[in-house]
Amino acid sequence: MANSPQQKSSRARRLTAALAALSSVSALSLAALVAEPVAMHTTTGPGSTVRAATNTEPPSAAEPGDFADIVARVKPAVISVRVEIDGAQQQLAAQDEDSAPDPDDGQGPLMGEGSGFFISADGYAVTNNHVVDHAKSLEVMTNDGRSYEAKVVGTDPKTDLALIKVDGRDFPHVRFADQRPRVGNWVIAIGNPYGLGGTVTAGIVSAEGRDIGAGPYDDFIQIDAPINRGNSGGPAFDVNGDVIGVNTAIFSPSGGSVGIGFDIPADTAKAVIAELKEKGHVTRGWLGIKEQQVTADIAEGLGLKEAKGALVDEADPAGPAGKAGIRSGDLITAVDGATINDPRELAQKVGAMAPGTSVTVGILRNGEPQDLALKLATMPEERPAAGESATGSNAAPASEQDFGLLLAPASKVAGAGEKGMVVVAVDPKGAAAQHGLEAGDIVLDVGGKAIANAKDFRRDLVSLRKEGRMAALLRIQSGGTTRFVALPLGHA
Repeated sequence: MANSPQQKSSRARRLTAALAALSSVSALSLAALVAEPVAMHTTTGPGSTVRAATNTEPPSAAEPGDFADIVARVKPAVISVRVEIDGAQQQLAAQDEDSAPDPDDGQGPLMGEGSGFFISADGYAVTNNHVVDHAKSLEVMTNDGRSYEAKVVGTDPKTDLALIKVDGRDFPHVRFADQRPRVGNWVIAIGNPYGLGGTVTAGIVSAEGRDIGAGPYDDFIQIDAPINRGNSGGPAFDVNGDVIGVNTAIFSPSGGSVGIGFDIPADTAKAVIAELKEKGHVTRGWLGIKEQQVTADIAEGLGLKEAKGALVDEADPAGPAGKAGIRSGDLITAVDGATINDPRELAQKVGAMAPGTSVTVGILRNGEPQDLALKLATMPEERPAAGESATGSNAAPASEQDFGLLLAPASKVAGAGEKGMVVVAVDPKGAAAQHGLEAGDIVLDVGGKAIANAKDFRRDLVSLRKEGRMAALLRIQSGGTTRFVALPLGHA
């Protein structure tokens, strides 16, 4: 549910900067939970919610330049997150350019660091999914130098959020902001860049609603407070000391901060974290369709005045949309009366609803508007649960794949020939599906280099990331023809 292949390709040509994850190690790839209601405190004593004491004005009302009091209040709630990856997962993590063995360990376990923050006195903390993904063990260090073992409560790869837990009590903690910041508001980032814990930077909110090609739920806040590798999972605060976003990515040609960082908005984080605490995973509503962006050419062909809506390429006959009569060629224009401008908006609208919710979907079919009633189903899991096999033994595990692809060597698949990797399955919500890849397609090369196995595939992606590429250009054989598809690399 992202932009069309043509738009993505065009953007990739225009922009040469690399989108880099901020942690030192990462993997390929609705009630709000806030601190217990308490009076606002000016201290950071045991169990206190570390907020500004009396400032109830909008963030824009703050005097610029002096954030010392705010930092003193909130900094104790910010933690450094250290992960250890060992065994079979070490090879997987090593493909990330940010991953590097601990120099003191020689050939020992792979170590990485990120950031996080406590959201409750009993030790619940927020970080990024890509910080803790594939972690064998997890350790957090507080601002006063104390170290604690932690465990992962739940993760959500689609929004890159994770909830972790430290045993203990009376931890200083912060709360999420109740409203999104305005462009131009001050923002303060605190985290663990390059392992330098407790680092504070400041800037402003530069933009909102950013789609950086990381997934169908992209809705990032852009900030210019300098953040770097290791800041992943750390908080960005407003001048009230409330968390307005979770640092997750930067846009940079060098891998270091150039003043373009991206945060997961607080309202998104609150909803996701609440589900992770309750269930350990997130469930989302699902229509059961493949759709694409309406370009100007498509709009003209459909007789539309504006290029709006989500054009249905295919509807799963067993899915809610298919059962309700939605079919290929229909244009989805609204959900429960709310206008749908593009596939990303549709994904966010439907994904925010609980499975089983009854909705009315507005469509245009042959220029005629219709309303169809249906009940949302549960979105299929992005990948199998730990310990489950994805498919045949010759396929690379789903958890090792970028782009939502499951691949197997062509030489191991009957009738596929000897070259390339066969697409065994495609996540309907992943980048590959969004760019038209289907089961049975063959990936012949990545970035101009031929591939024959999963090792080649991962190697070429690592190489492209190190070169600062925004996208990987894949040569695809589909039937008797070949074509090129550019897929966004996302976190590096």
